[in-house]
Amino acid sequence: MTGNLMSQVIGEACRRLPSIGQTEKTARIERLIASQAWTDAALALIDLELPLWQIRRIAYDEGEWYCALSRERELPDWLDRSIEARHPDLALAILGAFADAQRISAPASRTSVPSVSRDANPLYEPVCCDNFG
Repeated sequence: MTGNLMSQVIGEACRRLPSIGQTEKTARIERLIASQAWTDAALALIDLELPLWQIRRIAYDEGEWYCALSRERELPDWLDRSIEARHPDLALAILGAFADAQRISAPASRTSVPSVSRDANPLYEPVCCDNFG
C-alpha cells in the first residue's frame, strides 16, 4: 500500500470525500493517510463513502485476508449478497471490497428516453397474444 495508490482510489471512486459537509471525517481520513494508517484509512473511506454498507467479515486464512461488506449484516450468510475481496495485505483487501461495493452502488447513467437494443435477433417476429374471442 502506498500513498499514491490511496490517492488514485480516492480520485477514482470517492464522490463524498471532497464535500464541504463532511469536514471532520475528511480531515480524519487525511490524517490517517498522512500517518500511513492504511487499514484505518480504508475503513474510514467505507464509513464516509458507503454509509449503508458495513463490514460483515474480516478473516485471515493461509496468507490472505478476506473482507466481506454487506448492506444487511444481520442476515444469515446464505441469504446475504455480500461483496467479498481478498489480498495478502489487509488494507488492500478492504479497498478491493470497497471498490466493488462502490461500483455496485454507483447510479447507472440513464437517459430520460428508454433505449432499444440494436442487437435484434433476425429471427424475432412480434406475435399478438391477446384473446379476442
